[in-house]
Amino acid sequence: MSPSYRFSSSGARLAGRSGILELMDDLGRALTTDPGMRMLGGGNPAHIPAVDAVWRRRMTELMQDGDALERTLGNYDPPQGNPPFLRSLAAFLNRHCGWDLSPAHLAITAGGQSAFFYLFNLLAGPMPDGSQRRILLPLVPEYIGYANQGIHPDLFVACQPDIEELPDREFKYRVSFPRVEAALAQGDIGAICVSRPTNPSGNVLTDQEIARLSDLTRRAGIPLIIDNAYGLPFPGAVFTEAAPLWDDHIILTLSLSKLGLPGTRTGIVVAHPEIASAIAAMTSVIGLANTNAGQQLVKPLLDSDELLQLSRQVIRPFYEARARQAGQWMHEAFGTDPGWALHRCEGAFFRWLRLTDLPISSRELYQRLKARQVLVVPGEAFFFGLPHDWPHRTECLRLNCSGAPETVREALHLIADEVRLVRQSA
Repeated sequence: MSPSYRFSSSGARLAGRSGILELMDDLGRALTTDPGMRMLGGGNPAHIPAVDAVWRRRMTELMQDGDALERTLGNYDPPQGNPPFLRSLAAFLNRHCGWDLSPAHLAITAGGQSAFFYLFNLLAGPMPDGSQRRILLPLVPEYIGYANQGIHPDLFVACQPDIEELPDREFKYRVSFPRVEAALAQGDIGAICVSRPTNPSGNVLTDQEIARLSDLTRRAGIPLIIDNAYGLPFPGAVFTEAAPLWDDHIILTLSLSKLGLPGTRTGIVVAHPEIASAIAAMTSVIGLANTNAGQQLVKPLLDSDELLQLSRQVIRPFYEARARQAGQWMHEAFGTDPGWALHRCEGAFFRWLRLTDLPISSRELYQRLKARQVLVVPGEAFFFGLPHDWPHRTECLRLNCSGAPETVREALHLIADEVRLVRQSA
C-alpha cells in the first residue's frame, strides 16, 4: 500500500502546480528530450560565442591557478558570499555607478529566485504585531517566478497599468500612480517590487517613474525592490536611456544568469547592511552557503572592467539586434492581420505579443502551439495580484527570441498561422 502524505498548508502552496513550475518543466524537457521543439519559452540566455569563449577561458585560468579549482569546489564560502568577490563587486559598483557601498551592503544567494523568496517572506506576511503585510507590484504583467513564493497566501497586490498605444503596432505599459498611491494608502504594504527591464514585456520603467516610486517608498518607510536581472550595469540588456539607482531604502538584485551563467545559480542582493545580513542568515539556515563557481569565474572580470565591456559591446548589441529582428519577422508573419500588437521592447530577451479579440485564451493557444512544436509562455500567469479580473490578461504571449534565428522566424510564422486558424474557426 502506497503511503499517504499530508502536506502543511505552506508546503502544499510551494509544492503545488504553478506557472514557474510549468515554465521550467517545459524548458527542461524541451532542452533535454525534444530537440524538435521550437523554443520560444523559458528564459534561458543565448549561447553567444564571444561570451561562451570568455567562460571557457576563465575555466582554463581557474584550473591553472594553483589550487584555485580545489578551493572553489572543495570549500564552503561564508553565507554572505566569497569575501574577495564581495570586495571586488562593491568596488566595481562604486566605480561605475557612483555609489558608496561596502561588502556589508552585499549578499550572495543561490540565484535570483532564492533572493526573492528570502526578500518577500522577510518583508511581508504575518508581522510580530499581528498585522499582515503584502508586496505591491506597481505594474503588471510582472515576473511569473514571484507568484508562488509566499509562504503565506495573498502575499501580492498589483496595480493595473495604463496602456499607451504607439505607432507601428506597438504599445507600452505605464505605471498608474493614482492606483499605486491608493494601494499604499491601505497601510498594509511591506515593500514595492518592480523588475527593470520588466520580465515579461521588455518594458523599462523610466528614470522618472523609478524616482517617483523611490520617493513614495521613502515617505512610506518601506523598501523599493528593483529586480535588475537583465539591467545595468550588467548584463546591460537595456536598449533605451536608463540609469541604475540605489539608496539605503532600495534593495537592488543582480544576477550572473543573464551573463550566460545560469548553471552557477548566483544571485546578488545590494541593500542596507541590515537586509544583507538577514539574507546571509537565511542562506545559512536554508542552504549553509552558496555555490562558489560563479563568483570565482567573474571576480577578475570585475577587477579589470572586462565585464562592463562584455555587457556593453557584446551582450547588449546581441539581444537588441535579436529583439529588433523578431519584430521585423512578426510584421512579416502577421502582416495586415487584425488584432495583434507588440509591447515596445526596451530591454531583456523577450517580445510580448498581444492578441485582441481572439476567441480562445492565451493558455489554450499555448496548448495548440505546443502541439505544433512551438513552445511559448501564456500570459495569464504574469498578472497575479490584481484585485479583479482583467480581460487583457488572457490576450498575451511571452516569446523568448534569443534562440537560433531560423528557429525563431519559423516559430513566429507558425504562431501567426495558428492565430489565423483560430480566428477562422470561430
